[in-house]
Amino acid sequence: MEKQRQTTRNMSMAGVISVACVLFSSHAGGGFATGNQATQYYVQYGWVAPFMAVIAMAILTLTIRECIIMYNTRGLTSSKELFQTLYHPFDKISILFDIYFYTMVLCAVGAVIAGAASLLNKTYGIQYVYAILTVGGILLLLTIFGATLVAKASTVMSIGILTSCAVIFMLGINARMPEVSNIFAVKSGTANIGTGILKAFTYAGFQSVVIPTMISCGRVLKSPKEVSRSMMISFIINSIALVLSVIMLLGWYAEFTQAGEITLPALYIARQLGKSYVFWAYNICLFLCFISTGVTTIYGFVDKFDKSKMLESIKNVIGRRIVVSGFIMILSMGISMVGLDKIIKYGYGYMGYLGIAIIIIPFLTIGAYKNRKFLKEQSCAKADILTEPYNGFAEKTEC
Repeated sequence: MEKQRQTTRNMSMAGVISVACVLFSSHAGGGFATGNQATQYYVQYGWVAPFMAVIAMAILTLTIRECIIMYNTRGLTSSKELFQTLYHPFDKISILFDIYFYTMVLCAVGAVIAGAASLLNKTYGIQYVYAILTVGGILLLLTIFGATLVAKASTVMSIGILTSCAVIFMLGINARMPEVSNIFAVKSGTANIGTGILKAFTYAGFQSVVIPTMISCGRVLKSPKEVSRSMMISFIINSIALVLSVIMLLGWYAEFTQAGEITLPALYIARQLGKSYVFWAYNICLFLCFISTGVTTIYGFVDKFDKSKMLESIKNVIGRRIVVSGFIMILSMGISMVGLDKIIKYGYGYMGYLGIAIIIIPFLTIGAYKNRKFLKEQSCAKADILTEPYNGFAEKTEC
């Protein structure tokens, strides 16, 4: 019996850690690895930047905690049902999340194309327009014919980019330790607390696009305590990674802005470190990470829409996927033409504001209240409200 309990505990902890890692890998993708997001949302504000980053991760993980609890306790089956539950009795407002999600995904694919094109431009001197066409062509072909292969390789690509980023962060911080120490000693930069908090909320707002993924993976968590543990672990590892990135970028900020390298600051720093193996490892991993993210994101779109009634006349599956992929690629390539900087500043920024209004604030207020009330009512009624595998999700509460 004791051995069985130990096995159950081990399985529970494995679930807790795996869900935490899903959020980490979703956050620490190509956009994070370029340093562009951190520069625009934190670094330009000086010494308060690391604190803003921690606040953002706290907001994000607390929000996702409420999402998973609401999703699991009610036995919901989709993000649409989740937001209908949140907004009930005003269920139709849930369409706002659909607008947010699809716009955010298009911006994300546009950012992937723009980031990969900028990488080709800066590394190989390929003109930006031609680089966009090249990346777009690669994504289109892989989405239609090689999405499964890319999905299988995505884990390896993620490990590669995270490993190379960790090395760059450590070397980059060490190379600019005097500058970093001086920034915190004199508290240089704009220490506007109000702006800092707004930026933290905005960052959490556009990162909330991962909610559909997180509630799906979060099914393995059997109780609010497990959800809390998972989000605490995720908060810690995401905060460490983001803060290290921010500190490194702070030390190099004056140099890479003067050099006009704001689009891909981490690439500039990797080159300046003088270690060619670090630069090329990062360069290759970043490009592959962009491609992997783009293919899996577009494929999700294709898988959702290639069965729509509008395409019933196209009997061939490949033909339908070409039509849907081509349409998405045209939109995304159009977005990418404005450049990575503007996509992250305006696209992510405005979607971040929308995310604050329709996701962050509602879940941290109404959602948290509804979750506490629901769990208390079910505990007091001593009712088994959940079907497998969520038995026991309702915990004991004082009635």
